[in-house]
Amino acid sequence: MAGGDENCIGGGLRPANSQGSLMAGNGKAAVGIGRTRRALSAINQNFGGAAPYPGLNKRPKLHEPSAICNENLQIPVVNRPMTRSMKLAAQMASQQKKDEEQKNLPIIDVDDYKPKESFPEPMLEEVFMDDEVEMEEADEGLILDIDSVDKKDPLAVVEYIDDLYAHYKKAEGSSCVPVDYMSTQFDINESMRGILVDWLIEVHYKFELMQETLYLTVNLIDRFLAIQPVVRKKLQLVGITALLLACKYEEVASPVVEDLIVISDMAYKRREVLEMETLMVNKLQFNLSVPTAYVFMRRFLKAAQCDDKMELLAFYIIELCLVEYEMLKFPPSMLAAAAVFTSQCTVGKANQWSKTSERHTNYSEHELMECSKLMVEFHNNAATGRLTGVYRKYSTSKYGYAAKSEPAYFLLDS
Repeated sequence: MAGGDENCIGGGLRPANSQGSLMAGNGKAAVGIGRTRRALSAINQNFGGAAPYPGLNKRPKLHEPSAICNENLQIPVVNRPMTRSMKLAAQMASQQKKDEEQKNLPIIDVDDYKPKESFPEPMLEEVFMDDEVEMEEADEGLILDIDSVDKKDPLAVVEYIDDLYAHYKKAEGSSCVPVDYMSTQFDINESMRGILVDWLIEVHYKFELMQETLYLTVNLIDRFLAIQPVVRKKLQLVGITALLLACKYEEVASPVVEDLIVISDMAYKRREVLEMETLMVNKLQFNLSVPTAYVFMRRFLKAAQCDDKMELLAFYIIELCLVEYEMLKFPPSMLAAAAVFTSQCTVGKANQWSKTSERHTNYSEHELMECSKLMVEFHNNAATGRLTGVYRKYSTSKYGYAAKSEPAYFLLDS
């Protein structure tokens, strides 16, 4: 057994086919090796009292007695882990046994059946309370986590975003002005302010400035005019100085003073612009960090899950409001929320002010309706009159022809 078995085990290290030979029929090498090898069953029989050589014997069939014990050779039972096929066969046998037991169960007549215990019916108050809890849970489930996609973005500051906007909400009162501040001016009126803002929107567009710059520019103008009387010939000087300050605050590359003088048709000198800049920052106490409507717009658009078309339409609507003096009675957060809601209605998504939008804006649809109706009117009249700068700006392909959309007239009847 020593010599023969040594050759067998040594030969067993080579891969063999099911007949126990290597590459049968492939030339002399196959014939030579085949003479020194025996069938795998013969090798396993030589190891009489031990377990078969691992990896060499075929898997026994489950219905054969040899799968458990070989009675002729009296090989003891070897505890092996159950294979997947063995587990499946055991489960099938167990299920078949249960099915046979259920067939033998006695048939019970439904009319004769009596429950062992009687359970009391729930009180009506308990039923209503359970329904209310389920409704509250359903409502809470409608509020989406709009910041989940930005958790890995450090610039999104997801950990602090709610606290930031809670602060903006409290601080927005500092950016508001009295709704009748124009009554303190003796040489200018609301119409002149509208002409100035409409012109600045065109200047902002030609200089290709950031959107934040426009909103801060209009805010600086209103806050300055609310505390400082200005003659009409200096009103345009106030406008370009406010634009200069907003650019220094928001832009990476701010326009130079000479560019603003040229755009105002050389109506002022460099010295006058710098003097007005000094006067303005001192009157405003250097407070340029105020939450404008743009700050709220970015957050509210995200909460409303707006697409590009709806976003452009919302900015078109809110820029129409920048020109209108009467819209100063609304805080920036309400203007932003109403612009988003009106844009939803304009593109055909009526009654889509979701729980998520209401949660992040803190405004219900009913609270936005007054502001939204005025926006629809401005949208309807945008192409008429003298102040058409916003309409012409948003009638271009760059802004998706947002001005060509039909206003949401049905809001006027609601």
